Amino acid sequence: MNNDKLIIIKYIKNSLCTNKNYTFIHKSSWLLYFFIFSLFPVFAQQNQNSESYRRDVIRYGTETEIAALIHTIRTENVEYLDEDFIRLAQTTRNQDILTRLFGFFAENEKKGLETRAMRAVTEREDETNQTIYSAIDYLGKLRVAEAVPVILELLDTEERRFLLYGFRAIGRASSSDKDLADETALFLIDYYDYRNPGSDNYSVIIASLGDTGSSLAVPFLVNIVTNTDERVPLRIAAINALSVIGDDEAIEAILSCIGTNDPNVRSAAVAALSPFSGEAVDNAILDAFRDSYYRTRLAAAQASRERLLEAAVPYLRFRAERDEVANVRDEAIRALGAIANEEAVGTLESLFTDARSADRIRILASEMLMKIDSDRFFSRVVLELNDAKTRNQTALYNGFLKVVGEAVLQGSKTEVERVAHSFMQNGAIVERLYGLDLAANNNLNSLSEQIIVLARDRNESLARRARNTAEKLGIEIPEA
Repeated sequence: MNNDKLIIIKYIKNSLCTNKNYTFIHKSSWLLYFFIFSLFPVFAQQNQNSESYRRDVIRYGTETEIAALIHTIRTENVEYLDEDFIRLAQTTRNQDILTRLFGFFAENEKKGLETRAMRAVTEREDETNQTIYSAIDYLGKLRVAEAVPVILELLDTEERRFLLYGFRAIGRASSSDKDLADETALFLIDYYDYRNPGSDNYSVIIASLGDTGSSLAVPFLVNIVTNTDERVPLRIAAINALSVIGDDEAIEAILSCIGTNDPNVRSAAVAALSPFSGEAVDNAILDAFRDSYYRTRLAAAQASRERLLEAAVPYLRFRAERDEVANVRDEAIRALGAIANEEAVGTLESLFTDARSADRIRILASEMLMKIDSDRFFSRVVLELNDAKTRNQTALYNGFLKVVGEAVLQGSKTEVERVAHSFMQNGAIVERLYGLDLAANNNLNSLSEQIIVLARDRNESLARRARNTAEKLGIEIPEA
């Protein structure tokens, strides 16, 4: 039993036993038991958050306990248990645990399981299908060049259950080595033309060709794109693949699709122009803002953002203010925030301060302004935040609160310190959490007193966030 718990029990027991009123002791004994046992969840929770407990779970835990721990680690976004997880993956035969570890490491692109993943593929008769799938996916996402021969061998078997996962992974895995990428591209083209991968896998092969980044795939993909008799999903997949490769030899083929009658092909072609340059490309993007199909306008806004196309600012302003589709308005605002020239910033300020603008527009505009210059716009967003609170505009207040709570200032910390202190001192749970974020992100060691108080809060989420903030800022939390 925890030493602190034993001390408390002994103290209460001695206090009761020295009381002269035995009847009082007898009648009040239930209070003792109630108090003691009410401590159990608290101590258990503290224990489960300890590093030693978590390492014990990795050493001895069931698949359910491991899954719960992975979920917690994913939420906390910490890495100190990575080596323990790697050791577990090397030794466990529990397929559920192994599958979860491959998935967790792939999701976060963590190295360390490459050898075990390749072994799962080569010795697949000893593994479940799900473990093999997750291993292949891991090798692809980590772009493990050493795994290319292993995956090629797997695809050569033509086992249907593995084809989809193999095709998805092989392009990425080969992309880190030009010779391997070229070899893989030729292999995939041959598979597409002369084998039978199954109708569902043709588009996957095309996408994988793009992932290789090999210019050897460009002529093959151009033929698919320009073939008007080809199925639309395959043409779109080929357009996307050409965009990923980014070879200038593909520009004419992509531009030729912008005038097609199929709106999905048009929008895909506009979206694919981002990595390319030239006057013809710029003009095609600007003209796409006039397309009646909203996905084409959306693609034009996205391409403008990725290319930082200043010539698009007037079009983006018009779409941000008047487009009938909310997603197009949102993407136009994001593009203005990325371009961030004087005209774009002026447009964002107008959208942010105009009370007639929809809440969603004002919030997103404030987010862009803060990304452009948080020192300049922080006080103004705080002012609008307080105004929204006064007017009981809950949705607007919550949106501005998130923008303020995620702010990182480079200059004077006076205003951000004042806001963080107010959040932690007077706010509800959400405000206090954002106050801690402000303190952590802006290195506000001056707020150590408030952080220590919150580290002892009964709300475990709040207390944990406060402890993490204290650790980041080098603040020592004294014993209570």
